[in-house]
Amino acid sequence: MSGVSKRFGAVQALTDVDFAVHEGEVVALVGDNGAGKSTLVKVIAGVHQSDAGTIRFDGRQVSVSSPTEAQKLGIATVFQDLALCDNLDVVANLSLGQENVRGVFLDEVEMERQAWKLLRQLSAKIPSVRIPIAGLSGGQRQTVAIARSLIGDPKVIMLDEPTAALGVAQTAEVLNLVERLRENGHGVILISHNMADVQAVADRIVVLRLGRNAAEFKVADVTTEQLVAAITGASDNVVTQRRDRTAGSSTTSLDKGAPA
Repeated sequence: MSGVSKRFGAVQALTDVDFAVHEGEVVALVGDNGAGKSTLVKVIAGVHQSDAGTIRFDGRQVSVSSPTEAQKLGIATVFQDLALCDNLDVVANLSLGQENVRGVFLDEVEMERQAWKLLRQLSAKIPSVRIPIAGLSGGQRQTVAIARSLIGDPKVIMLDEPTAALGVAQTAEVLNLVERLRENGHGVILISHNMADVQAVADRIVVLRLGRNAAEFKVADVTTEQLVAAITGASDNVVTQRRDRTAGSSTTSLDKGAPA
């Protein structure tokens, strides 16, 4: 994406935003609330059309005019609500809208085979594909949603807050899935507020602030303090203040314990 802008009435949501993701790369998109992350994701997904700028995919300029067009290009999105049917099992959720039929009947055997194939690509830990979604943990639900996004073999997969409201073990499970997607050659866009998750799996981090590019970092070269400074636009923020307080307390403790 190059020079992408988007306005909603009097609100300028995006201004001259540049963004790129490559094959086998995880790019984290971070920013405070209202920074423009959701708008940018919806432009990529074809939900919104940009007012200005260009989008190139596989080296050619494209127009992502609808979610269907994005899917045809090879762009899949897993939104935060996952959009799963709790009363249906894993097989039915993975096949929803594109079921296999034999004559006038559903080909349950073939759909189950395809379900296991998708889950094996992610090394997923799901005991049975016949368990209703309501009986799965948060991490397992996220696994099913990501597996469903792999149908059609997309080149780019966008994950919107995939670890939100998950426990420690479930978060680790989802981060393993993100790494598996990278190993399989997919370009992954990870939208998250969790700096620890971002630094654990991303290759690059793109920071948006007030609808503009604020910074871009390689994960190996950035600290949490630098990230928070880029997100907030101030070098003096709650993270640096806490670090300074902690450092001051440690120094005071050492001074008290020093011999006269």
